[in-house]
Amino acid sequence: MKQAALICYHYPAMNTYELMVILNPQVSDAEVNEIVDKTKKIITDEKAEVLAEDRLGRKKFYHQVGKHRDGYYVYIKVRAEAASVKTINRNLKLQQHVLRSMTLKAGLEPAKKA
Repeated sequence: MKQAALICYHYPAMNTYELMVILNPQVSDAEVNEIVDKTKKIITDEKAEVLAEDRLGRKKFYHQVGKHRDGYYVYIKVRAEAASVKTINRNLKLQQHVLRSMTLKAGLEPAKKA
């Protein structure tokens, strides 16, 4: 009896990630727009998709980060491959006005109660 060959194609999984970026509090609104636009361009260049963006504004830190006591928070929700996320994180670390950034894999949405 002949066995049929099973051919599997590997397609990279697109997962949803949440990025939190903290910018230097001394940047102007124009610079914030420029940094966010540059970050979104990096994301789209990596064949990822920006799902949501929220500029949370300036918030005070619990602990001092470098010489700063506060920072400008930006939240971006992204659908991307894992390899793309590594490149996005590396590019964020190279930006001058980014104090901190964190990327988390988004969890499942909670079930709605009827």
